[in-house]
Amino acid sequence: MDRRALTPPPVIARTTLLVLLGLLVLVIASFTSLDMQWGELFSADALRSSREFLGGFAPPEMAIPFLRKVAQATWETFSMSALGTLLALLLGLALALPGSGRFGSAARVVVRLLLNVLRSIPELVWAVILLIAAGLGPFAGTLALAAHTTGVLGRLFADALENLPREHEETLRINGATPMTAFCYAALPQILPQLLSYTLYRWENNIRAAAILGVVGAGGLGQMLKYHLSLFHMQQAATVILAMLLMIMLVDGASFWLRRKLNGV
Repeated sequence: MDRRALTPPPVIARTTLLVLLGLLVLVIASFTSLDMQWGELFSADALRSSREFLGGFAPPEMAIPFLRKVAQATWETFSMSALGTLLALLLGLALALPGSGRFGSAARVVVRLLLNVLRSIPELVWAVILLIAAGLGPFAGTLALAAHTTGVLGRLFADALENLPREHEETLRINGATPMTAFCYAALPQILPQLLSYTLYRWENNIRAAAILGVVGAGGLGQMLKYHLSLFHMQQAATVILAMLLMIMLVDGASFWLRRKLNGV
């Protein structure tokens, strides 16, 4: 007799059904409360205006001097995302130690609150705040990415450390190892692939965010895009957008491949 035929069907809890029903009600209420003018979106005038607007992007600007500027801005955006993610990795790991409860419950509460504040403020808002202190340019954008990503990675790292069994660390502590030595030799090797996977995923997000931060003056491709769109240089703007898409696709592909390798796939 097939054992799979005797497996009872999964039972959905009543609370789960209530939550799903509540979400459905919220979605329906959202559509009914907003003035969604779908007819105007797909009207003949809207379609004609959209076609004329998109037609202004063709063909993209391919002059060599302009491509050099785009390449420089692309490297600036890439550097912002990489350096911001690296700073967030270091700061997030440093905050994850007290955030996981390794230095007492009081330190855990304070650090968790700090991480919540850091990640609750979007990158664009951080950039606007830091532009006042750091001035226009990629430095403020890098700090904005680092601040927000520190909150995200710190929370993920703290949860990973908190859920990690501590038997290996306690064994080293009993044999005379210091807390930091026990952490580096017992805990860190166990969660290192997970930490790197989280970091690479956030780097993908930071590439997109770095490309937009320039809109508020943080440098890179976003600043070029804002400049040319404000002057209606649509062909130059098309080249900048293509550079954004190409960079994001390359980084996403490389990050996905590295995460698969780290997970042994």
